[in-house]
Amino acid sequence: MTALDTPQLLALAAAVGWASGVRLYLVVLLVSLAGYFGWVSLPNGLQMLAHPAVIAASGFMVFVEFFADKVPGLDSLWDMVHTAIRIPAGAALAASVFGADHAVMAVVAALMGGGFAATAHAAKATTRAAINTSPEPFSNVGASLVEDSAVPAGLWLAVAHPLVFGLVFVLVLVLSVWLIAKSWRFLRALFSRVARIFSGRPDPGVQSAFQFKKPPPEEAPHV
Repeated sequence: MTALDTPQLLALAAAVGWASGVRLYLVVLLVSLAGYFGWVSLPNGLQMLAHPAVIAASGFMVFVEFFADKVPGLDSLWDMVHTAIRIPAGAALAASVFGADHAVMAVVAALMGGGFAATAHAAKATTRAAINTSPEPFSNVGASLVEDSAVPAGLWLAVAHPLVFGLVFVLVLVLSVWLIAKSWRFLRALFSRVARIFSGRPDPGVQSAFQFKKPPPEEAPHV
């Protein structure tokens, strides 16, 4: 088991920061298990996570979050509560990849990790809030399962193939920004519609968050 090199450390810092905004407890559990079983040589700042108490606590929270995140409405409440937890935790975990021995890089990692966590959290929270407006629960469960899979895949890719992770990560960030903008516009239109209904004004309806506008029908040519 060899120590992680610089590209791996950079990729790992970005991965734990971003993934903390999606599944914080799963990130802690996976990193803890990797250190405890010797799958990865953890940096000094992360070695404390390999303690059995951390594994037990994070494992319990993963169990709770797995089910809470798949109940429409409860998932958005869960996201709201964790706004104040995921972002600073993502910054702290990213900084811990470099630790006190590399103070400057640790500060940079904290700033970037916190930003990545905030972006991922905002994309998750706004998208799930938009999905929850649909009466069927299957899209909610499907989105949650995608998030469950993306976190371990991202962490593995960061360590095994850091350069490939970097390319994928840029695409994920672009997608996250697009999802935030698309979902926020939909939610804002939905809130405006509710306000119009309660005020007695005409209701033109609201377009689905991920429904593209259809072009207007062509007029028949005049004979």
